[in-house]
Amino acid sequence: MKTRASSSILVTTLFALAITTPVLAQEKDQAAGAETGHGGAHKKHHHYKLIDIGTFGGPESYVNPAPALGSQNQMNARGTTVGGAGTAIPTTATNNPAICGGFEGQVRFVNHALEWHKGVMTDLGSLAGADNCSVATSVNANGEVTGQSENGVIDPVLGVNELRAVRWKDGQTLDLGTLGGNVSAGTAINNRGQVVGFALNRVPDPFSIYDFLLGSSNGTQTRAFLWDEKNGMQDLGTLGGGNDAFASSVNDGGQVAGFAYTDSSPNPNTGLPTTHPFLWEKGKGMTDLGTLGGTSAGSEVAATGLEGGLNNRGQVVGGSYLAGDLVFHPFLWTKPGPMQDLGTLGGDCGTANAINDAGKVVGYSCTTGDQQIHAFMWTQDTGMTDLGALNGDGVSFAAEINSKGQIVGTSFNSIVVRHAVLWQDGQIIDLNTVIPPNSALHLTGAFAINDRGEIAGVGVPPSCSAGDRFCGHAFVLIPCDEGHPNVEGCDYSLVDAAPAAQRAVANQSHPVPQGLLQQLGTRRFGLRRP
Repeated sequence: MKTRASSSILVTTLFALAITTPVLAQEKDQAAGAETGHGGAHKKHHHYKLIDIGTFGGPESYVNPAPALGSQNQMNARGTTVGGAGTAIPTTATNNPAICGGFEGQVRFVNHALEWHKGVMTDLGSLAGADNCSVATSVNANGEVTGQSENGVIDPVLGVNELRAVRWKDGQTLDLGTLGGNVSAGTAINNRGQVVGFALNRVPDPFSIYDFLLGSSNGTQTRAFLWDEKNGMQDLGTLGGGNDAFASSVNDGGQVAGFAYTDSSPNPNTGLPTTHPFLWEKGKGMTDLGTLGGTSAGSEVAATGLEGGLNNRGQVVGGSYLAGDLVFHPFLWTKPGPMQDLGTLGGDCGTANAINDAGKVVGYSCTTGDQQIHAFMWTQDTGMTDLGALNGDGVSFAAEINSKGQIVGTSFNSIVVRHAVLWQDGQIIDLNTVIPPNSALHLTGAFAINDRGEIAGVGVPPSCSAGDRFCGHAFVLIPCDEGHPNVEGCDYSLVDAAPAAQRAVANQSHPVPQGLLQQLGTRRFGLRRP
C-alpha cells in the first residue's frame, strides 16, 4: 500500500523548493539569463519595477502558489496581492502547523496574513491576537480577502489551535464559522464576495480530510462550503457514498470546483477513500467529474496532490490517475463531460494547474525518455506544447495564465539555482534579467499574473546564507510598459529575450518510475503533517 506521504504529487515539492532555497552565484546566473532560451532570434522585452514586499519582522514572506492552499486570485486586477509574512513572535507547541511557520511550516515564527496595495503592506492580523497565525489565500476585484486564522482555542482532536475561515473587508475581520465542528478555512473568493473552502461538522470520521492528514483518525467530517453574506455557510454535500469534500475554487457565476470522497473505505493505492473532482452549481448540486480510469483525480486533490483550476465558463482542470494508479495525466472537463485526457509530453505524468476563460490550460508534464518535468500549454487547436526551460535548466512548471495568454512559473536545474520565468509570444524570459541589476531579490518563483501583466511570487535576498531555506520574500513586478506610464523607478528601455523551443506531442502513456514516486512531497492544500 502506498504511504500517505508518497501519494501527493511532485508539483507541491517543486513549488516548495522553488521559493525557499537561496541562490548561489546569483550575479553570474542573472548575467547569463539574458542569453537563455532554445534557439532563434532574440526579441525585445520591457523591464519591470521590482517591489520586495518584506516581512512583519520575521524572516519570511510569501505568496501562496495556486496548487497550495487552494489559492485562487492571489493578485487582483488592481495589483492587490495577498499572502503571509512572518512576525518576530516565536511559534509555540499550540500553534497550528497547517498555517503557521511560513510556506513549508518550518519557520519558527508566527505568520500573519498580508495585503499589499499600491506600495502599502498591511498586516491583516488574526482572530485572537498577535501570537496567533493567519494567512490570506485569495483577493477579489473589490479588495475583499479570504483565508484562515487561528482563533486561540485548542482543538481537542489535534491539541493545537483551531482554524477559522475568515473574510477581511474594509479593515474588519469576520469569522465565517464552521458547520458545527472545530475547524474551517477559506480557499477562494469571487467578485460577488462568495467564499469557498472546507469546514468540519460534528460527525465522527476516521478519514477526515483535515484531521487525518494532520495525523489523527479521531476527527470529524470535512465538508466543502460556500459562504455569502445573505445565506452564511452552506454545506455543499458530497459525492456518492463519501463523507468528505473540499472546495478549492469559485468562479464569478458561483460555480464551485473541488474534490470529494465517493465512498468511505480506504483503497489500497492511496490509503484514503476514492476521490473524484466535482463541479457544484446552485440548484443542481455536485456533479461527479469522474477520473481517467484511476481511483483518484481532482482539482486540488488531497489524496494525490493533483492540482487544478476553474474558469468562468465552468471548465475544470486538474490531474487524474489512469487505471492502476501509477500513471497520472492532466485533464480538462467541459460540461457535460466526460473528462478529457490532455496527454503528456511523452512521459509518465502530468497535471494541469490553471485554465483561463479562453480555455488555454497550463501545468507540467514528464517528457519522453529522461522523465524531466517541463511546463506545458494546451489548447483545443494545438494540443500540448512544451514550453521548455531556460538553457542549462532541466525542469520547469507553469503556475498561472492570464487572459492575454501570458504564463508565469519557475525554471531550475538544481536544489540551488532557480529562476522565476514568464512565457510570452514564444519566449521564455528569466525575470531576473528584466529587473534592475543588483536588485534586492533573486526571483525564484512566479505564481500569479493579472491581466495587466503584473506578477507576484517569491525571491530570496542576498542576506540568505547557503543552507538557509526559509528566508524568502514575496515580490510584485510592475511592467515598465505603455500600460504603466510614469511609474517611478521604471526603466522604459527594452532588453533582449530569447525564444523558447516548442513542440506539439501526441497523447502517450507509460509507467511512472518508482524513483519519481520517491520524490513526492507531503504538502497538500496548505495542510502539513507534523
